[in-house]
Amino acid sequence: MTFDVTIPVLNEEATLDRQVRTLHHFLSEHFPDQHQWRIIIADNGSVDNTRHIAAALTDEFPEIKLVAVPEKGVGLALKTSWTQSQADIVGYMDLDLATDLRHFPQAYHALATEGFDLVYGTRLHPKARVIGRTLKREITSRIFNLMLRLYLGTRFSDGMCGFKWLKREHLPALMEGGAVSNGWFFSTELLAIAEWKGLKMCELPVIWTDDTSSSRVNIGKLARQYMAAMKVLKRRKGTIAR
Repeated sequence: MTFDVTIPVLNEEATLDRQVRTLHHFLSEHFPDQHQWRIIIADNGSVDNTRHIAAALTDEFPEIKLVAVPEKGVGLALKTSWTQSQADIVGYMDLDLATDLRHFPQAYHALATEGFDLVYGTRLHPKARVIGRTLKREITSRIFNLMLRLYLGTRFSDGMCGFKWLKREHLPALMEGGAVSNGWFFSTELLAIAEWKGLKMCELPVIWTDDTSSSRVNIGKLARQYMAAMKVLKRRKGTIAR
């Protein structure tokens, strides 16, 4: 099965070249048929040299593609990239490669050979290992995921982990069902709608190395956005048919 891995970026000139080369090297070693996969750099309107660096990478490597997204928003970047894709599997990971790359083949095989429809990484499973995360971020993550379970009645353990993959054939139904956010909440919407539709979901405990030095997240602002998005999503729950 073919797959596209999307990396949303915004003003990442300092690390883009190094991180994308690391990912490209890993995929070339583990998936030697380079017609099988692509790395999609989805640029969210960077104003530094990010887009020029991405363009240079696409010139050097035919497996890398640049997608220009006109507005900011991780969800918008993923929707733009995935709806243009022709791959069997679409997914994303963060540019900091916080999720250990050894989980990539596991996610692929869960979809390609084990019959799953969607795979999500979790940092909250007992078998997961989180390195370098501050207590504040750990508590925030656990509170957010508890809110999801209590308010939306979901069962997945980690709605925020930046490592998610799905068979592209399910994307239109998930978006129609309510996975529509242009922001970070889009990846959580995907899990909720997939669960409510009865898709076969694989929970993958991951080794996660937190990169707090590059975090731009305003926790208070994000919490308010998530609460508003959860209210909208809850109203959609009763209308979703399996």
